[in-house]
Amino acid sequence: MPLDIPAFNMALNRAYDRVHRSAQPADLAAEQDKLRALVPADASEHDRTWTGHLVNDLAEPPPPPPERSDLYREAVQIHIAVYPPKGTTDEQIAMLEDGRRRIWELADRASADEEDDIRALTEDLKSMENWIANHRSR
Repeated sequence: MPLDIPAFNMALNRAYDRVHRSAQPADLAAEQDKLRALVPADASEHDRTWTGHLVNDLAEPPPPPPERSDLYREAVQIHIAVYPPKGTTDEQIAMLEDGRRRIWELADRASADEEDDIRALTEDLKSMENWIANHRSR
């Protein structure tokens, strides 16, 4: 029986959340045992190796969150101010456009290692803008 990779990955992500993000951390050994049980006895050596590494890595504490600059924090504040947008359809679209423009301007001034992260803050703004525009024309 082959390894069900999507099921293993979903279980791994849930276990990671329970071990590292939950207010009531889970029993690490029990979580690792559950993950190991998802790997069939006849799984390939390759599958046993990479899943074994991931199961063992579950014990490693997550890396600290990255240090963020004032520009990044300002971009987050702009995002919070414009999402979700308020007003008429046209006002909502204008609010989102303005927010994206202001965030991109901050990204242009950011360090090379942070500019993409700042620009990424505009992705859901653009998606919302497109959704509003598409529903306006119906």
